[in-house]
Amino acid sequence: MTRVLKSQRREPLSGEMRSAVVFLHGYGANGADLMGLADPLAEHLPDTAFFAPDAPENCPGAPMGFQWFPIPWIDGSSEEESRAGMERAADDLNAYLDGIMVDEDLLPEQVMVFGFSQGTMMALHVLPRREDPVAGLCAFSGRLLEGELLKDEVVSRPPVLLVHGDQDDVVPVQSLPEAAEALQEAGWSEVYAHIQKGTAHGIAPDGLQVALAFMRDRLGLG
Repeated sequence: MTRVLKSQRREPLSGEMRSAVVFLHGYGANGADLMGLADPLAEHLPDTAFFAPDAPENCPGAPMGFQWFPIPWIDGSSEEESRAGMERAADDLNAYLDGIMVDEDLLPEQVMVFGFSQGTMMALHVLPRREDPVAGLCAFSGRLLEGELLKDEVVSRPPVLLVHGDQDDVVPVQSLPEAAEALQEAGWSEVYAHIQKGTAHGIAPDGLQVALAFMRDRLGLG
């Protein structure tokens, strides 16, 4: 049984919704953590609504934070618990995305996903296994988990923008080329990459600018 994800929402600046951006936050954070990005993005995406769900599980050691799945080297969970948590969260996220499309009368190609860190890991796992490709994925500071399985399990190939800081000491920047290679080997034709120079585990202005251009293009606004 899927869990209902508590979610924040921001209406389109124009008052008319023609697309949506779904933010997926990182480990120990919450939906509000990324919703602040709606401010600089909204004026360039006036017909876009923004959604930011909280991950389904409380995060140990982060009273106000949530996790999509346990991380063994942080919380002492087992690899089995971590993988089971990811699969359960994948069901939750799929139900959440389906709900937005039904409730807001949006097609998959009108929905953009923006992930950060563990949110990126979730998006890179879930979106390729959905029947219909979304407009695209802005994948910040994460990694592709179980990339070796992707070739056999891929169902759809949405365009992917990989963004990473070259000073990231949480998720190594090497995760970006590793993800790009695995995606291309699994048949992706649209994989783009941007390295944020001098940036640690975060979202820098240059990365956000590249993501905005990608989103506008994929949503047919470029």
